[in-house]
Amino acid sequence: MKQAIVVRAEIFREGHLYLGVCPDLSVSSFGETVEDAKSALREAVEAFLEECEAIGTLEEVLEEAGFVRQNGHWMARQPISAELVAIN
Repeated sequence: MKQAIVVRAEIFREGHLYLGVCPDLSVSSFGETVEDAKSALREAVEAFLEECEAIGTLEEVLEEAGFVRQNGHWMARQPISAELVAIN
């Protein structure tokens, strides 16, 4: 890939493993440590994006996921506000 694509990576603990999630692309992976989960997630996202590029759908997938081009990079959309809300 010639262009940088900036995505969010979120790590959660699930039992004895760590789950890495890229919510922008609905890609996830896991590892035994936080660093393992980050590395596995990076690999999974890279593989997903490479496959999209190979079949000619990369730009379409990114646009549908809300990404925008900024200074030659694809940037994930950023919320104006984010918070946890309790619903009773």
